[in-house]
Amino acid sequence: MTPPIRKLLVANRGEIAVRIIRTCAELGIDTVAVHSAADRDSPAVRMAGESIQIGPSPAKRSYLYIPAVIEAARATGADAIHPGYGFLSENPDFAEVCEAEGFVFVGAPAAVMARLGDKSTARALMAEAGLPLLPGSRDPVETVDEARDLAGDIGYPVILKAVAGGGGRGMRVVRDPSEFAAAWQQTRAGATAVFGDGRLYIERYLEPARHVEAQILADTHGCVVHVGLRDCSLQRRHQKLVEEAPAPGLPAELAERIGAAAVRGARAAGYVGAGTVEFLLDADGNFYFMEVNCRLQVEHPVTEMITGIDLVAEQLRIAAGERLTVPPGGLPRGVAIECRVNAEDPGREFAPAPGTLTECVLPGGQFTRVDTHISAGYSIPPNYDSLLAKVIVWGPDRATAIARMRRALAETRIRGAGVATTAEFLHDVLDHPRFRAATHDTALIGSLTAPVGAPA
Repeated sequence: MTPPIRKLLVANRGEIAVRIIRTCAELGIDTVAVHSAADRDSPAVRMAGESIQIGPSPAKRSYLYIPAVIEAARATGADAIHPGYGFLSENPDFAEVCEAEGFVFVGAPAAVMARLGDKSTARALMAEAGLPLLPGSRDPVETVDEARDLAGDIGYPVILKAVAGGGGRGMRVVRDPSEFAAAWQQTRAGATAVFGDGRLYIERYLEPARHVEAQILADTHGCVVHVGLRDCSLQRRHQKLVEEAPAPGLPAELAERIGAAAVRGARAAGYVGAGTVEFLLDADGNFYFMEVNCRLQVEHPVTEMITGIDLVAEQLRIAAGERLTVPPGGLPRGVAIECRVNAEDPGREFAPAPGTLTECVLPGGQFTRVDTHISAGYSIPPNYDSLLAKVIVWGPDRATAIARMRRALAETRIRGAGVATTAEFLHDVLDHPRFRAATHDTALIGSLTAPVGAPA
């Protein structure tokens, strides 16, 4: 049995660092916040029991620099490390180093993370477990000629995906054979630059499609459950903006089959910890495996709101070797919606819009939760993700949840010279007839923001 966690180092920043520290405070676990030079005055630093600077502002020299994180854990006497999401959260080398140095890694085992982080290996594993896949390559495609021939067999449109990709990056849709060679070169070059791995695979691009995911929990004693489905179909450039639980408009039988498939896939992978199995659904109700995220998701609060389960607390208990006590499917009640308020300008194709905040008024009121790290005077650093706040609401039914979210977004005022956010745009999106009717798909945001004369 792994000994209880006494002191946890949070290897992250922003709202997720704050969120982890809060749960640790409730569980009586001491915390250490690591920070870059840009984040020395952040809320996580103020809230943690200890803090230590691990490098300058660039992430590559701080939050992504493994030796600095490990040395900080040693220096502060931490016995466990939580990677949050992003940064090192899905880096199997980091998980392996943590384990080798004697630290409890709060996440999936390194070998499992490596297996599922390689998208071609993950597809093969899930196919063996009986999960449905979109037509595509089982292994990385070596040459552009081989890939083009395969695309012709699959049928256009197709999507090129980086084997090491994730988080909506490393993907490119190809709609016409004449575009294929250029798209191949661009995607391969981008994957090499971002992930250090230029290998690509190819599959049919499903449109229209819904993006639905299952939240799974798995302990070290062989128990694997899912605690509900989320819909994440409102996206820009394959990156989520609005998430909802439970996924609306799904027949109960279909939801049960998706959840069962997620559990089956997690078991086949030997999964341990909290994770998410993601699927695409077509208009006929068929679902297809997309990927496994071996970490806590940005959108985890909507699952917490409808089940009452603290997913970070469950991660910590699993990492300490405890058995799961949550029931399969959770205890769902009502509807929860999350909107990501990013420092981006929807009127300029979601271009980053950083600056210093002169005004920061965040919503409150009944059944409203805000996960954030910002306040008036905060300078949005250009070095990191653009997420400023997650606004989450709960309602007994979907109509009430939508009304509460629109009210909450209308209350939100985040302003500063050069600063733009997604709050007002998402307020309007939630009133779109297709969202109201739960018939929206992954193309809706793009159709609303496409330049005049451009294909939607």
